[in-house]
Amino acid sequence: MLSLSAKIRQTFGKKTKSLRASGLIPAVLYGQKIKKSEALEVDAKEFDKVLREAGASSLISLDVAEGKTGKKEGILVLIHDIERDPIVGNPIHIDFYQPNLEEEIEAKVPLIFEGEALAVKDLGGTFVKNVSQVVVKAKPQNLPKEIKVAIGSLKTFEDSIMVKDLPVQEGVKILGDLNNIVAFVAQPQKIEEELVKPIEEKVEEVEKVGEKKKEGEAEEAQSSPAAKASAKTPAK
Repeated sequence: MLSLSAKIRQTFGKKTKSLRASGLIPAVLYGQKIKKSEALEVDAKEFDKVLREAGASSLISLDVAEGKTGKKEGILVLIHDIERDPIVGNPIHIDFYQPNLEEEIEAKVPLIFEGEALAVKDLGGTFVKNVSQVVVKAKPQNLPKEIKVAIGSLKTFEDSIMVKDLPVQEGVKILGDLNNIVAFVAQPQKIEEELVKPIEEKVEEVEKVGEKKKEGEAEEAQSSPAAKASAKTPAK
C-alpha cells in the first residue's frame, strides 16, 4: 500500500494561492470516525506520483505530521475528490475520506483495454470503446485501482464485450446494466458510407443546380428579342 505524507494546514481562504505557488496542495480529511474534519496540505509532486500508482479508488496510507508533536501514521483513506484548475488541470484541492473498512462503498473504476482485436488486425475494422469506467461496490480494501479488459476476443464484427464479461475479483460487484456493451469492432464500410454519403448528396445537388441553370439559359435565349427577330426573317 502506498503512503502519502501530509501536514496540518494553517493557511486558508485566498492565502492558499501562495500555498499552491510553493508546490503544495490544500486538502481536507474527514470520515465516519473523524469527529471534526482536519485541514491538511500535501506535496503536489508526491501526490501526483501516488495518484498515478494507486488510482483514485484504492486505499492509501496517509501520514499526518502535527508540527512538533509528532505524527499519526497509517490513516487509511480514499482520494474522495480532486478539484482541478479549469485551465491547466492541476489539482488545487483534495478531499481525503477515511471509510469504515467493514462497510461496502461505491466507487468509479476506470477500464484499461489491453491486447489487439483480431477483427481490427485481420478484417480492417475499427475498435469502438463504449464504456471507459464502471461503478463498483465493495469494501474499501477490495476496491480495484482499475479493471483490465482483454480485447483479443473480438475476432469478428459480431463479437462484443459486455459489462458482465469484465473480470473482477471476489468481493467486488459491478453496478448497473450488465448487458451494456463495453466495446466492439465496427465494419470499415459502415464508416466509409457515413463519410461518402454527404459528399455524394452534395455532388447530386450541384449537378441538379447545373441542369436547372442550363435549362433556364436555353429558355431565356429562346425568348430574347434577337431570337424572335431571327425567327421572323425569311431565309435567303
